[in-house]
Amino acid sequence: MLKTIPSIINSELLTILAEMGHGDDLVLCDRNFPAASVAAETTSGALVQLSGTDTTEAARAILSLFPLDGFVPVAVRRMAVVDDHAAVLEVHRAMQDVVDAAEGRAMEIEAVERFAFYEAAKQAYAVVRTTEARPYGCFIFKKGVVFD
Repeated sequence: MLKTIPSIINSELLTILAEMGHGDDLVLCDRNFPAASVAAETTSGALVQLSGTDTTEAARAILSLFPLDGFVPVAVRRMAVVDDHAAVLEVHRAMQDVVDAAEGRAMEIEAVERFAFYEAAKQAYAVVRTTEARPYGCFIFKKGVVFD
């Protein structure tokens, strides 16, 4: 066991987070996302399964270790609701709270059309699938720089 690392961060995920560099993307998705097929096309080909957790809890743990990119206009993207791209669901509001708290400031989360999201996810470093039951609980985080 290691101190200060959230217990839901398993060794596989910890390795991936450490391997990733500035500008690399990490997909955090719900149980409905085609995680295995998308992960097969990512840089690492890795799919990490986090059973028994939702995207909010997983993001809180990940973002305690993972800096978001401050050099891009938007470091967090989410899958937009089909036929209502402006819709902000409860899962999106919950993630907004987690992201803002992790960064200590208000952060924009950009909505991305479903199929464009899939294509962007394929360009990521890896995919982390949770057992999130809320629909559209799919996000992409761009890794930033640690300055200290």
